[in-house]
Amino acid sequence: MKLEEELKQTKFKDEYQHAMLNIIFTGSWLEVATSHILKQFDLSPQQFNVLRILRGSHPRPLNLLDIQERMMDRMSNATRLVEKLRQKGLLTRKQCDSNRRKVEIEVTEKGLDLLKELDPLMDKSHKELTKKITKEEAILLSELLDKLRS
Repeated sequence: MKLEEELKQTKFKDEYQHAMLNIIFTGSWLEVATSHILKQFDLSPQQFNVLRILRGSHPRPLNLLDIQERMMDRMSNATRLVEKLRQKGLLTRKQCDSNRRKVEIEVTEKGLDLLKELDPLMDKSHKELTKKITKEEAILLSELLDKLRS
């Protein structure tokens, strides 16, 4: 459905405003679709992102700053997210033996198992959400979005 139909608005200031609103609206639309899957596992998109970051560095632990730098939503409170995931047994926080000010954060086996369970569900959802564009269009879209942020 076109943005104009979704927002019930036919006029925009210019093509740039139209594009920006479309990016924001589509990002929200994708996050809602992802959230529906994650909610079944008592996870937020931000918590899922933290787990994926830690899986990517596994078995090497990361510190909080490393995680924050890699997060998609950098405005998230990483300390709070890590603590909630620790309480669920999905990651561990340990003080570094060589530097007591440094805290090492690592995904647990339970966290890795949860991600293995989520992977096919997320893949299926992403394929369903993007089935209307070709591989070439997806590449072009990514290039344009990267260009916008550069």
